[in-house]
Amino acid sequence: MGITVGELLEIPHLRLRLHSGASGLSSEVSWTHTSDLPAPWEWLTGGEMLMTNGMSFPQRAEDQEALIHHLVEAGASALAIGERMYCPPLRRRIAQISDQLRFPILWIRYPLPFVAISRSVAEATLLEQSQRLIKTQRIYDAIRRTTSQGSDHADFLEALRRELGCDVHLLHRESGKPWYPDAGALDPAAASAVGTRETTPRRLTGGAFSAPLADGREVLLVDVPTHEQAALMVIRNHTVTLDAILLQHAATVAALELSQTQLVLEQRRRFGAELLNQLLDGRMDPTVGQRQLTDLGLDPSHLVLVAAHSSEEGRMRELHIALWRRDVPHVCRHRSGRVQALVPDTAEIDQVLTSALGREARIGISRPISLVSRLPEASRESTWSLGIADRTDTSVVRYGDAAPWVGLSNIADAQSLIDRVLRPLLDHEAEHTIGLVETLDSFLSNQRSWQRTAAALHVHRQTVLYRIRKIEEITSRNLSETGDISELWLALRALELVSP
Repeated sequence: MGITVGELLEIPHLRLRLHSGASGLSSEVSWTHTSDLPAPWEWLTGGEMLMTNGMSFPQRAEDQEALIHHLVEAGASALAIGERMYCPPLRRRIAQISDQLRFPILWIRYPLPFVAISRSVAEATLLEQSQRLIKTQRIYDAIRRTTSQGSDHADFLEALRRELGCDVHLLHRESGKPWYPDAGALDPAAASAVGTRETTPRRLTGGAFSAPLADGREVLLVDVPTHEQAALMVIRNHTVTLDAILLQHAATVAALELSQTQLVLEQRRRFGAELLNQLLDGRMDPTVGQRQLTDLGLDPSHLVLVAAHSSEEGRMRELHIALWRRDVPHVCRHRSGRVQALVPDTAEIDQVLTSALGREARIGISRPISLVSRLPEASRESTWSLGIADRTDTSVVRYGDAAPWVGLSNIADAQSLIDRVLRPLLDHEAEHTIGLVETLDSFLSNQRSWQRTAAALHVHRQTVLYRIRKIEEITSRNLSETGDISELWLALRALELVSP
């Protein structure tokens, strides 16, 4: 047993004085909390005696009354105010309210340090502190057992439920859904409360964001350290008092569990990336590749290859985690600021990819793979589609759904145009590497201005003049003729689309 408010009043050296609320002196004090914040009740979990110097204590009677009601609702055991400090006069109505609510209000005699009261409470609750330590040890032991015995996350969450006495879930913050793909569905009422948390007034309880449910239960969301997209969701009924310290320990253990999971997922990602590298580079026998993809839950006859980029690099890096969370089998690799992923061709995959990579992402999707041997071609298709997505500012483009330029409907058309118009120039570049293709692109982009092209390329104007004459010679085109200009410009755009 701890100490009651009445027993604190009887300790001589504390010299506490009762202001009102004598009917609540039997309330037990589990801990003390010192705060001069405007809404101190948000940091209470129940059983604490709030101590304050009154710096933010309201002056109006109705505001003082509201403060007492908030403290009672938060489960505070008493309010203790430092004398001769900053607290405005207590209104007469306060004494009546504290008596009615059986909520003691005490005066702390100046200059008694608040820590003296805290020590008295701590000494009286040594048994409870010992029990908390035992529970904390068991919470950390849960992660040790999960790691050493190969237990899954369900065992880990069940251990947290036992120690906290509440239903516990790990959530993905953005979607409000369970973090683990095989976790059971959330309680509908709790899921709804989490889903609307951004549109309702934010409420704090003991350092956790909370939302009351219609049936009297409460949902608490606790930040998980080092995992910004994760939250620990605790659902408690009105009979359960949660220890805020244990709750934070539970969140820390959840962070350790998530870190362990992410290590496993990273190992899988690296294996998948190397597999995809070998398949796209033609370094693996298609039969062997098909068998390995099948072992990963990927059926080549129902796969597409995705190429994507996003300004949100974090989403790019964690695409494999997002796909795993949505229970989508995959292999993916990162290269040159892009991500490529081999995923099942389902009706939902476009939405899944957009949700995972963000609204600013641009995504290109190939035709169905059908055969492992077609993967290099599918890579060109996805790159082509990504180029169209960029040019048309479209989130997702599937190969064959849109033509980027007049006369170009697919890679074959684009490659044919490149070979017909730019092939001599590209072959010359491969041997001499003097920047003719870059110069041509810059010259046309700068409306055929010699001066602006020279400035853009950081070369002399005469160099630009020499290169343009060389381009005309090699391509047999005249950059003063509209038809030749149009053909060269379109060929350059085709080159952009088919280049990896």
